[in-house]
Parts: sequence; structure tokens; C-alpha cells
Amino acid sequence: MGLAVAIQMDPIETINIDADSNFALALEAQTRGHALFHYLPRALTLRGGRLYARGRALSVQREHGNHHRFGAFEELDLATFDVILMRQDPPFDMAYITATHLLELLPTEGPLVVNDPASVRNAPEKLFVLKFKELMPPTLLSLEAEEIRAFWDEHGDIILKPLFGHAGAGIVHLRPGDENLNSLLEMYAQIYREPVMVQRYIPEVRNGDKRIILIDGEPAGAVLRVPVTGEARANFHAGGRAGKTALTPRDNEICAAIGPTLRERGLILVGIDVLGDYITEINVTCPTGIQEIGRLNNDNLAAKVWDTIEAKVAARAARRPA
Repeated sequence: MGLAVAIQMDPIETINIDADSNFALALEAQTRGHALFHYLPRALTLRGGRLYARGRALSVQREHGNHHRFGAFEELDLATFDVILMRQDPPFDMAYITATHLLELLPTEGPLVVNDPASVRNAPEKLFVLKFKELMPPTLLSLEAEEIRAFWDEHGDIILKPLFGHAGAGIVHLRPGDENLNSLLEMYAQIYREPVMVQRYIPEVRNGDKRIILIDGEPAGAVLRVPVTGEARANFHAGGRAGKTALTPRDNEICAAIGPTLRERGLILVGIDVLGDYITEINVTCPTGIQEIGRLNNDNLAAKVWDTIEAKVAARAARRPA
């Protein structure tokens, strides 16, 4: 079942092939005989109501310093592809949102976009999770200093997070008596117009938080992200190291609660962050962890993703009129 696959992502030249989930997905697709093409999000062009991108044929290999080869630039008519992987990294800004709107204009009988662009647009990771507030730690959204101080007084240690930050950027741990709250809020207000997310500090983070990958709403594997000494963030981009872990009954309970919503919205590849007994984020844009989980568990999550994509493409083809 050779598919035409376009990958919308950031420059592939600088990725870490030992950690990048996009590389694992591309390598698995190529192994299955799918034809790969790469283009940057800014290369999208809507002309005459039809969506194009200036891109190149792509081949990949697991060789450091020589992990990709490109064909010549050409105009890609995206409606003619079988699959489009929307896999650029955040920030989740207006450029990202615009890309989702453009991909949403593709014909309904056209390519399968992974993840569904309208659902990606409507599911910012720190806002989408609020639909499952019963699974979250105590949480406040506000830029009002008095609101945050009252929450701080009630819960002791707190964590402040920019709503649309990524990779752990801008996350701050405040302990009781810290005198930096007003300065932090002034800084946030200069950069952001939206509220800041405030959560009760969960001390289990010192032992690591858990990234769980869900494929079509079902848990497929997990990795423990352990922060380095002196760091409150466990994100891999913040230096967190990967550790082997297993799903607990509580993890499975969380996945069972959110899984049907993910499937219903066409969110095929999702990463959630679980800290202790709580879910803290749902990442639908470009979740990482596939390679780390694979190495630790001797498992190929990219193959499971492509099994699901191929099944969905086949089901769509079967529904089309003869």
C-alpha cells in the first residue's frame, strides 16, 4: 500500500535523529514503501481555492550528518496526496493557526491530515486539558496578582506557566515567601496578552513526569522524564533525561477518560503529561517521546502510528463512490 505522504514540518536538516519523532515516522513510512515529500509551513500557497506547497521529495536514513536527501523543489498539489503529517513545532501562534485553516480547506475526500487541523486549532495543550479538570491538579488561569496570591496562599508552592509556551519555556516554580511574583507578572504581561496558568506544585516532579503516547485514543507507551539537579522542569528540551516506566492503573484511568474525545476529534497521535496522579497537558501539535519509548521498551511506536494511518486511509477509500 504505497502512499504519497507530505510532511509539513520545520527544517529537517538540524533535527536530532536519535530523538526526533518526525524522523522516526518518516523512516517507518519509507520502510513501508510510502513516497515522502517535505515542505515548510511557510511554503503553503492557496491559489484559485486549491492548496499548494513548494516542497521536495525526501528520503531518510539513520546516519548522523547524512540523515536526509532532497529532490529538486517542485509545486506540490496537496489535494493529490494520501496523507499529510502536520508536524511543525510550536509556538502555537497565528502562523500555526493560519496553517490549520489552510489545511482545513482541503477537500473532504482528499488527504488524511494527521492530526486533524481543526481539532489541533481547537486544542491548545494547556487549554484543551481543562475539559478534564477532574483529572488535573488545582489550577487557576489569571493575570490578576490578587487572584494568584490567594491561590498561592491556599496551596503553598505553585507553578506558573505561559499558556502558549512550549518545551518548558517560561515555567517558574514559586515557593511561599518568594518576592518575585509581581515582577514575573509584569514580565508575562509585556510578552503575553492571555492569562497565565497557575497550578499547585506537585513534588513528585522531582522523580520525573510521565509522557504517555496515545495512538487513536489508546495508550501505546510511556517514558519518564526526569529533571536534572536544580531544575523544576522535566521536559527533554530543558535537559530532562529519559527513564523506563510502566503505566499505572491511574494512568490507564486517565487515558480511558480522554481517549474517546481524542478519537472523535481525529487526534491520532497525542502525547499527554502525567505528574503523580494528575494530567497536566495534552499535546496534539508535535508530541515527542516516540524514540525514547522505543529504545526503553524495545517497541516501534512509529509502526503502530502507521498501522493506524494506513487503516484509516483504506477505510476512507472504501467509502468513496466507485
